[in-house]
Amino acid sequence: MELSQLKAAAQREIDQLADLLIVTSDWMADNPEIGLQEYRASARLCDILGEFGADVERGIAGMPTAFAARLPGGTPGPQVAIVAEYDALPEVGHGCGHNIIATAALGASLALARIGKHLPGSVLLIGTPAEESTVPNAGGKIPILRHGYFQGMDAAIMIHPLAEDGVALESSLVAHGLDFSFHGHSAHAAANPHEGINALDAVIVMFSSIGLLRQQIRPDARIHGIITHGGTAPNVIPDYTACRFRVRAADPAYARDLVQRVVTCAEAGAMASGARMEWHEYMPPYLNMIPSHSIGAVFKANMAALGRPIAERKDQDSGGGSTDFGNVSHHIPVSCAYLKICEPEAGWHTREVANATRSAAGHAAILDGAKVLAMTALDILFDASLRERAAREHAEAMANDDE
Repeated sequence: MELSQLKAAAQREIDQLADLLIVTSDWMADNPEIGLQEYRASARLCDILGEFGADVERGIAGMPTAFAARLPGGTPGPQVAIVAEYDALPEVGHGCGHNIIATAALGASLALARIGKHLPGSVLLIGTPAEESTVPNAGGKIPILRHGYFQGMDAAIMIHPLAEDGVALESSLVAHGLDFSFHGHSAHAAANPHEGINALDAVIVMFSSIGLLRQQIRPDARIHGIITHGGTAPNVIPDYTACRFRVRAADPAYARDLVQRVVTCAEAGAMASGARMEWHEYMPPYLNMIPSHSIGAVFKANMAALGRPIAERKDQDSGGGSTDFGNVSHHIPVSCAYLKICEPEAGWHTREVANATRSAAGHAAILDGAKVLAMTALDILFDASLRERAAREHAEAMANDDE
């Protein structure tokens, strides 16, 4: 079968799977699970893959909710990884649309499994937990990468819902996750406050110092945090407080410099209050993403073929966010396509976005996302020149990034 025939066949298979994919995505929306706790979502995805003949390895890289599914069919040759995410946000639920990411990846994989005997290579679906930086040791792609599951892949591809259609052609931000704790001495806040050491004062000084620091950082950088423990009662001088920060910047060196400046702000809070401060990185750093323009162009062409043309001005600048997909991009060519599910007014990481995943636009993004993934995977498997361009471009980009 010719490539165009296989693309058409994959699209037909996905249309036949529409009910299964939509029901699965809506079920995930109704049953959100945060990072490293996606037990039901991971099990449901793996069970479906097993029913379609995939060889599913569960609990990879030391994470119970991670998996790798080798699709039936295919031959020795080029290899493509399709990436699934399925963790939700606390309280918000699937306000980043990872249920759509997961089911689009599932749909593409099932369609490719059904035409697997015609493939000149193989496809691996990799289930990656905890992309959202909401839990300690988030960033499931990083241990999966370390355990070699992306090794030998010619490319890794994924889709992401958004407020507009696009293809990631810009870098993402490097991101560090920092936990701080302050230890003071409790006392009665009315009777003898002078005998206490107020650990909350240390946090407040730290936040104030970081607020002033923001004026002096580069426009590409971001520092944002929350108080995770502020004390126990208003009439007790807090002897323990804690906070969590994310520090982001466009390049790794500047991000590391900002980490040290944030730590200095914490030290200032401890010094001013008399508290003792401890800190650590609660998750591995997310590296900047180096997107493949060669594969991105193929993504764009396939999006247009599905009736989602992308104007040049709408190539998505992903510079405001961070992802552990960036870590993968430092090893192999990667690309991500974006599919519109809502208007910009919905914001992002919101309940409005979570609701949009259940909408007609959300359901259309699942099916179109599955199709564009399957079509792009086929292009990579069949087109040796595309693989060569992507590899050459990746090597050049990595050389420039190292500089």
